[in-house]
Amino acid sequence: MNTLNWLLLTYKVPPEPAKKRIALWRKLKGMGAIYLQNGVCLLPKTDDHTRRLKIIENEINGMAGESVLLETVALDRAQEEKVVGRFMADRDEEYREFLGKCADFESEIAKETAANHFTYAELEENDLDLKKLQLWLEKIAKLDFYGAPLAAEAAERFKGCETVLDAYAQRVFEAHDENR
Repeated sequence: MNTLNWLLLTYKVPPEPAKKRIALWRKLKGMGAIYLQNGVCLLPKTDDHTRRLKIIENEINGMAGESVLLETVALDRAQEEKVVGRFMADRDEEYREFLGKCADFESEIAKETAANHFTYAELEENDLDLKKLQLWLEKIAKLDFYGAPLAAEAAERFKGCETVLDAYAQRVFEAHDENR
């Protein structure tokens, strides 16, 4: 068995100011951490995660809190699969939200097409929306440490959004005699 090593951070911070506690939680979730319970989170062991968690440990101390950072492994294969499953479930939740936004994007293009609304302003707005989707997908993929099941569907759906926008752009150009 090729064991996976994780970094386990346990911490306790004062309840006030809540803003600092929430910022800490956001920072850890933004790194892709899973919470095993309040104040106990886990990340795959990498040099980047180690460095960033040590910085967070200093921040916790600065908040008059307490923390312990450990390297750990699962007791057995079943426990390891449980942990990896939690990571994948968190990413799939994000991929599901992403897929919903892709559907919204495609609906918006369909609405504009049905209304024969082929303007540069609309094209530019939709192009910006597509760029936001791309950045969001890249962010999720960066935190997808173990290949969540919905990753391929999300990537494919994004390609579909690109195709829909390309077709809409073609219609905008045609409406303005740009391709003749």
